[in-house]
Amino acid sequence: MGLKKFKPTTHSRRWMSGPDFKEITKFEPEKSLTAPLKKTGGRNVYGRITTRHIGGGHKRLLRLIDFKRNILDLPAKVAAIEYDPNRSARIALLEYPNKEKRYILSPVGLSVGNEVISSNSKDIEIKSGNCLPLRFIPQGTLIHNIELVKGKGGQIVRSAGSSAQIMAKEGDFAHIRLPSGEIRLIDLDCHATIGQLSNIEHEAISIGKAGRVRWQGKRPTVRGLAMNPVDHPHGGGEGKSGQGNPHPVSPWGQPTKGFKTRKKVKYSDQFILKRRK
Repeated sequence: MGLKKFKPTTHSRRWMSGPDFKEITKFEPEKSLTAPLKKTGGRNVYGRITTRHIGGGHKRLLRLIDFKRNILDLPAKVAAIEYDPNRSARIALLEYPNKEKRYILSPVGLSVGNEVISSNSKDIEIKSGNCLPLRFIPQGTLIHNIELVKGKGGQIVRSAGSSAQIMAKEGDFAHIRLPSGEIRLIDLDCHATIGQLSNIEHEAISIGKAGRVRWQGKRPTVRGLAMNPVDHPHGGGEGKSGQGNPHPVSPWGQPTKGFKTRKKVKYSDQFILKRRK
């Protein structure tokens, strides 16, 4: 995957960049693996805005991704690499010998014609796209789509270019270093997929103009200090005044800009060996 730059035909085009989609081999989704995706515009059942900055955006179809990889010991062939508008990573269409098709997150190096397999056996080759319990994955291996609860399906490390690493194994748990730098204990019977996720250059994309953000379904964000006092604690003042508040807060008074909002006591505290940076 690479980035393409545009000729500066307009001011916004000058610094705009986007993916070149060279790795994409199929441009229409598999119809049997799609579902409608209804938009809310950030509104609840009463029509009131409960989440700001949501609305508009291009119409999308939901791709049904196989996060569980629960067809075991049956090799599947990669039929296509596709674009998914609902996530940053690319997806791969797998076809099993019984003609069943499924989407998975596509790791780096996976291409059409490759075979991948999901298994509970330790005899499976350690290569990109194969899914195994952490128990049988060697230390130091890069992994993604990691389960937190056995059989629930992958829940973490699913965005473009991300990967976690197995640091050690102790007792019934593996020590996993996550992309955030956090080191966490995860049960050895939980499954993970080998490799780093595709579309590595996603973070280097320059949006270029406000309208492109609107296509993504995001509405504008207004700074609190640009508002009136009735609208925000930072609002008001004559001319270009600062926020005034020595403890910056949200519109509802919750401290922000670095304030930690994680619960003081949480069930997962016991599984975190080292906090994220």
